[in-house]
Parts: sequence; C-alpha cells; structure tokens
Amino acid sequence: MSVRRGITLALATLTATGLLTACGSDPSSDLAAPKGHKDTGVNIGPDQDRIRGKKVAAAADLVPEAIRKRGTLKIGASADASPPLGFYATDDTTRIGSEIDIATLVADTLGLKPQFEEVSWENLFVGLDSAKFDAVLSNVTVTEERKEKYDFATYRLDNIAFEAKKGSGWKVKEPADVAGRTISVSSGTNQEKILVEWSEENVKAGRKPVEIKYFQKDTDYYLALQSGRIDAHLGPSPTAAYHVATAGQSEIVGQLSGAGGDLQGKIAATTKKDSGLVEAYAAAINHIVQDGSYGKVLERWGLSGEAVEKSEINPPGLPKTKS
Repeated sequence: MSVRRGITLALATLTATGLLTACGSDPSSDLAAPKGHKDTGVNIGPDQDRIRGKKVAAAADLVPEAIRKRGTLKIGASADASPPLGFYATDDTTRIGSEIDIATLVADTLGLKPQFEEVSWENLFVGLDSAKFDAVLSNVTVTEERKEKYDFATYRLDNIAFEAKKGSGWKVKEPADVAGRTISVSSGTNQEKILVEWSEENVKAGRKPVEIKYFQKDTDYYLALQSGRIDAHLGPSPTAAYHVATAGQSEIVGQLSGAGGDLQGKIAATTKKDSGLVEAYAAAINHIVQDGSYGKVLERWGLSGEAVEKSEINPPGLPKTKS
C-alpha cells in the first residue's frame, strides 16, 4: 500500500468510527471531517461531487481580457500531500482538499474552467514569474517581501503549529521554549522565516540556537519525529492537526499566527504583481463568502475556524527580516 493511500484510508477509518470532529478552538480538533458525519465522513474518493458555483457577471467582468477569451484559469498548486489542504484521493492520482475546492468555486464564479498545474512548493513562484500560472492558490501566506513581486487576495486565516511526539511534556509559546531544540520546517515558507528569527533572538539573548532541519514532504518529517531525530515540526495548523488525529502518535505543543508576533497571518490567492487579476479574485471570494458556498467548503474539511469575513487585497503581512 502506498503512503498516500495509507493516509487517506486512515482518515476514512477514523471518520467512520466517529473519532474525528469538526473544527473548534483547540487546534487539535481542526480536522478534515465535517460535523454530523458518523458513517462515511468526508468523501476522499476521486469522485468528489464538489460544491460548485455559477458565473457572476460583476466578478467575471474584472478578469483580464486575455484570460476571459481563453476561458480557462490556470491555477498553480503544490503537488505535495498536505491533508486536508491538498492531497491525493484513494486512487493515488486525483487531487482533493480544501484548496482545490475553493479554487474551483472561484473559477466557477469568474465563468472560467479551472486548470490545475501541480508543482513542488518552491516552483509555485517560478510558475507565476514565467506566466505558467495565472494565479497560485496553495496555502500561501501574505508577507511584506512577497508583496513586492505579487498581489494577494485573502481567503483564509493562517495559523501554524509545533507538532511533537506524543507525551513530549513540553509546550511552545515563545523563542526561549525552542532554544537548543531540533525543529524541522519546509524551506521557503513563512514557518522557516519565523523559526530562523526565533533562533536568532535566542542567540542574542544568550540562549542556544535552534537546530533547523528541512523536510519538503510530510512523510519525511513524520518518520524523523517518531525516530527522535527532531523534537518538533513547525507547519500549517490544519496539516498538523490532521496528522495528530489520523496517526495518533503526536501532539500539538504550540500554535501561533503565520505572520508572527501580534499580526494575524492571512492565506491568499497569489497573482503576479499588477497582472489585473487580483481584483477579480477578491470579488469572487467575497461572492462565495456571501452566498454560503465558501463556508460549506471549510466546514466540510474542518476548517471553519480559519474563515475570513471578506477578502482583502494586499493586507499587512509577515514583516521583512530586520537587517
């Protein structure tokens, strides 16, 4: 059995036995299983029967002419398996998850056919720069540095979590709590930026730095966590909570905003700077928020606690590193 198929079957088993619940204030309950489903739970098969939308002229008219004429919306998405955001169905081929559902709703609203281009995380921005994609919708956090090259239309709150081996006996609230610890992240993410800054802060305070390890695949950090090669992994809260529930071998020991400090992080659809598409994205997101389809998608995947009331264009993001 493949690892991807094993993950999805684990979700099916736990959902069927009623062990997963919908999103709550506790990050460990922020799971890919909607309320009221005790038998089959969320559909993780290739036939998704997604919630679909209809074209809204006011939003569609904002789409640049070249894209309207083409009739398709080329969307960049990460090919990594990160349930419940984006992962593989039981056929090990079909991509499913909350990001795919929301992107499809946005395309429907804009009167366009969604065309997904799946690449590794580090190539998402390369794809935008080269015009391979019209936009990226793949759990991208708004940062001040990224805003110099890209435009953003927010669609979800961004929280990140430290996941440690079950029974670790420690909690993470501030930089001092990770001093001298070995913690992994994925490269090129806002989690990496925050962890590096925390490590530097520890050194300045006379504490030990963080030993940072890099894993691009969830399955790699899962193995490192259980073997004791790392003390914790810092990643998106939804993914961490999913793994805690399905594997039963780890726990969330700390949670913070994906923007660090006192600023609430925001996840956003990302377009090339001044491409003219960000206004259309924001209008489409605001429409699906208002008509309720957005809320149904988040509830389906257990992410209601990360809902936004409206889409913001280029809001304050994770600050630049101080030189």
